[in-house]
This record gives sequence, structure tokens and C-alpha cells, in this order.
Amino acid sequence: MKRSDLTEFEVEEQGFKIKIKRNSGEPAIVGVAPGYSSHPFPIAAPAEAPKPAATPAPASAGGEEAGFAYVKSPMVGTFYRSPSPDSPPFVDVTSKVEEKSVVCIIEAMKIMNEIQAEVKGTIVEMLVENGQPVEYGQRLFKVKVS
Repeated sequence: MKRSDLTEFEVEEQGFKIKIKRNSGEPAIVGVAPGYSSHPFPIAAPAEAPKPAATPAPASAGGEEAGFAYVKSPMVGTFYRSPSPDSPPFVDVTSKVEEKSVVCIIEAMKIMNEIQAEVKGTIVEMLVENGQPVEYGQRLFKVKVS
């Protein structure tokens, strides 16, 4: 920047924006503008953020059944029932689970994340199909608590 007498440089690509200022006499502010992210893929607009909160709302309005719990997705990604296409599923309906039992995998950004039941009981319903995209907080399994 010194050699070419540049005092300001700005780059914007795929939702990432960086701005650099040199010796302009005012404080330099570097950051991400609203609506931009350092994430390499587009992410949901803030208007969609309340969606996960909307999922539990019907449950608290009478949808929760005593003695049952739900395994929920801790992230946005793709739901898989087994560790590979040739492997049996982690759990099926009637499978007994413990708090640390792996019940599925959610792929997010090419990383396979094992999801644990976090509750002790029996799987009574599968709420997501294999290979289906899931949202943060989405219910994956219904568990009869024991």
C-alpha cells in the first residue's frame, strides 16, 4: 500500500467483505457489514432466525406429552441414520437409548457430527427421513423416557 500510495482497499466476494485503511488520520474500522458473513456459503437472513423458536412453541402449548422427550438437532445440516450407506442405522423404533447413545449423524460443512440421545428411554417415533436437511432445534426422534 505504501509503494502505490493506496490509503484504502476493499474486497467483497461470496458474502465476505474486508476493508483496509492506511494512515488516513481517522480510526480504522475493519469488520463485516450487516448482511455479510465470513461463512463461505449464504446463510439465512435474520428474518428466518425465529424459525427454530417456532418449532418448540407448539410443544409448550400442549404438544408435549408427559413421559416423552425429543432428540433435537443441535445444528443445521443433513440427517443420516447410519455411519455409512452400507451400515445399519444407529437406532430404530423400539431401540433403547442412554444419554450418551449415538442416534444419528448430521453432516454440516462436510463434517460428520455424531448426535447423542441426551435422554434415557426408548425410541417411539422417527421424525426425519434419511438424507433430509434439518434445521437447528428441529425434532429428530420422539423418546419414551424411562
